[in-house]
Amino acid sequence: MRTVVLDFGPDVHDQAKEFWKVALAADIRRGISYPEYHVLEHPAALGPVMVQLVGESGSRVHLDIETDDPRAEVRRLVAAGATVAEEHDEWTVMSDPAGLLFCVVPAGSEDFAALSHVVDQ
Repeated sequence: MRTVVLDFGPDVHDQAKEFWKVALAADIRRGISYPEYHVLEHPAALGPVMVQLVGESGSRVHLDIETDDPRAEVRRLVAAGATVAEEHDEWTVMSDPAGLLFCVVPAGSEDFAALSHVVDQ
């Protein structure tokens, strides 16, 4: 797992972003390629945390699963019971059997090699 993403609608986004900045004692950096994301830098957390503006779809939390083979990981997770909700150029939004959303993202974190685990397909 790479990132915890806190998704907020426009009506609560700014207030929630500021709350999590304070709660996790973090600095905030706005995404460059994807400005709807704000990275909480150096949070009091075990891993990366981001705040995302999601439009009118409602507030929620989702996880990003990082992999060096996104297509294979999507196939593996579909076989385990997940469904594909949306496909984007760089990531796939999926839904677990209970309907909770998560994303499969390509490897890109600095510590991916050290922290990743090989999984059976």
